[in-house]
Amino acid sequence: MKLLLLSLNFSPELTGIGKYSGEMAAGLVARGHEVAVVCAPPHYPAWRVGAGHSSGRYSVDRSQPGLTVYRCPLWVPGRPTGLRRLLHQASFALCCLPVLLWLALFWRPAVVFAVAPSTLCAPLAWLAARLAGAKAWLHVQDLELDAAFKMGLLRGQRLQRASLLAERALLGAFDHVSTISRRMLRQLACKGVKLQHSSLLPNWVDLGDIDPVRQGPAAEALRLGLGIAPGQKVVLFSGTMNRKQGLGVLVEAAQQLRHREDIVMLLCGEGEVRPALEAAGAGLPQLRFLDLRPAHELGALLALADVHLLPQVRDAADLVLPSKLGGMLASGRPVVAGVDATSEIAGLVRHCGLRVEPESAAGFAAAITALCDDEAARQQMGQAARQLALTRLGAQALMDDLHADLQALAGEAPLLPEMPAAQAEA
Repeated sequence: MKLLLLSLNFSPELTGIGKYSGEMAAGLVARGHEVAVVCAPPHYPAWRVGAGHSSGRYSVDRSQPGLTVYRCPLWVPGRPTGLRRLLHQASFALCCLPVLLWLALFWRPAVVFAVAPSTLCAPLAWLAARLAGAKAWLHVQDLELDAAFKMGLLRGQRLQRASLLAERALLGAFDHVSTISRRMLRQLACKGVKLQHSSLLPNWVDLGDIDPVRQGPAAEALRLGLGIAPGQKVVLFSGTMNRKQGLGVLVEAAQQLRHREDIVMLLCGEGEVRPALEAAGAGLPQLRFLDLRPAHELGALLALADVHLLPQVRDAADLVLPSKLGGMLASGRPVVAGVDATSEIAGLVRHCGLRVEPESAAGFAAAITALCDDEAARQQMGQAARQLALTRLGAQALMDDLHADLQALAGEAPLLPEMPAAQAEA
C-alpha cells in the first residue's frame, strides 16, 4: 500500500518526533508498504540544520528500497520564540505544499498520515488526501496549541478562541486521529473527535536495543570513559532541552546536592535553554553536560543511570507525554517525575519511581537522595519499570497494530473488533 507521511521532523534527528517518524517509516516499509515522506532537513533539537543538509533547497533521497524522502526548505530560527516557531512552521508548510500536491495527484497514496506538530501542516495533508482520493490520518504527538497558550508562547483570548475553533474543525475533518496517551485521547474527545475515529498509538521502545542486561558492558565502558568512579551514583536526564521541560529545577537540585560527592548528575541533550543551564550550573563539579548520544549508544547511556529524571513545567504534563519516558522505563531504572499527582505520568511511574511536585528543586533533591541511598528500592522500581515497558511499549507489537489499522482505514482489511492489548495506556 502507498503511504504518504508528512512530518516536519524526521530521521536522522535523534530525539522527539523526528526519531519516531523515522522509525515509523522504516517499520512500515519492512511490513511491505511503499512510503513517501515529506519532511524538513534535520534541525532539532539544536535549532540548526545538520551537516550535509540545507535549509534553502529541496532534495530527494531514494537510498532505501521502498522509502522516498522529500526534504523541503524552511526557515530555522536560532532562538525560537512563540512567533518564530509559527513562522518556522509556516515556512515549511509553504514549501512542502507543491510536493504534497504533486504526490497526491501523480503518486496517489492510499493513506496520507500527518504528524502534529506541525498543526499548520495538517490542513495540507487533509487536502492532499482528498485530491488523491485517500484516507487522512492525523497523529497528535503534542497538543501544541493548548501547551503554547498555557506556557505563554502565544497570548490573547481572541487568538486562543479562534485557534481552538479552527483546531476543532480540523480534527473533525480527518478520517482518523490518534495520539500517544489516554489522557490526550480524552482531551481530543473534548475537542470533538469521535471515539470510533480515534485510537491510541503510544511512542514505542526498541526493547532489544534498550536492555539493561544486554547493555551492561557498554554502560560500564561509558562510565569509565566519562571518568565516573565505581561508587558514584548517576542521575540522568537525556533529551531535548527546551522550556516545557522545566530543566532549571535540576540545576537547582544539583546545587542542593553539592555536598553529595557520591552523586553525579548528567544532563544530556541539546536545545534552546542549554546555554542558560550551563551558565547556571557553572561551578558545580558533580553536574555535567553531555551532547546527545548517537542512536546506537542510547541503550548504554540509559543503562548507565541509577536514576532517571523527568521534570515538566506545571500544567504541561497532560498536554505532552515525553517520548523519553519509554526509554527510561525500558532501561529498568527508577524515574523521578516532577508532575502533578493527577497527571497520567504520575500514574505511569507510581510503581516505577517517585513523583515530586513540578518545578520543586527540593522535591527532586529529596527523591534523588532517597533513591540513591536505597539500592533495594531502586532494584524493585527498576524491575517494575522494565516490566511496564515490556507489556505496553514494545516497538514490534505497536508497529504491527499500526500496520493493521492503516490497512483497515484504507479498506484493505476488516476493522479490528476492539483495541489491541498493546495499545494500552502509555
